[in-house]
Amino acid sequence: MKQYMPREKLKRFGAENLSDVELLRILIGSGNQQSSAEKIAKRLLKLLQERGDRVTYQEVSAIPGMGPAKTCEIIALFELGRRYLIPADRPVVQNADDAFALLDNIKNRKQECLAVLTLNGANRLISNDVVFQGTLDQSLVHPREIFSKALEDRAASIIVAHNHPSGNIEASQQDITITCKLKEIGELMGIPVLDHLIVTNSAFQSINDLIDGL
Repeated sequence: MKQYMPREKLKRFGAENLSDVELLRILIGSGNQQSSAEKIAKRLLKLLQERGDRVTYQEVSAIPGMGPAKTCEIIALFELGRRYLIPADRPVVQNADDAFALLDNIKNRKQECLAVLTLNGANRLISNDVVFQGTLDQSLVHPREIFSKALEDRAASIIVAHNHPSGNIEASQQDITITCKLKEIGELMGIPVLDHLIVTNSAFQSINDLIDGL
């Protein structure tokens, strides 16, 4: 039986009929003096199995035979996959109304909670986690708690939200100050804070709207 090279096999039979190593060999192209394409593909597959979509440029470039140009191509391809190939059931968050619809996890809490929605480059939801419980005091809300999940998810941006168990959605000066602080940190980290919502069971207040009006 004829043995097809990965590119020819893909053209004849479709990508779904190639093994993981064969698909990676197409991305890698030819090998070099350091390593064959087959060995590079197997090492890259092992790294993906261990790290998943959290794989970094440094980790890929450390594989013998992977040069800077090819490493950049592969990392860019993985990032595009993360941004646009997240399952279609992940909602797109385009505005505060979209975010509010996803915050059932904090709307009815009896205690104040702060949630972080992490988004990819196409504004699809990656995760929605409560990262803090208790009164939102500027001295207690640590940016590391808010941004650690964003870094873990390699998020392109985040939306922060907290509930007011009293049912009052009016933002305090403390809420506005915290939001401005988080926005500044987000800009420095390259992870924009798109909004900060105050939510109750049936309503919300966008602090972005308040800041824009100041």
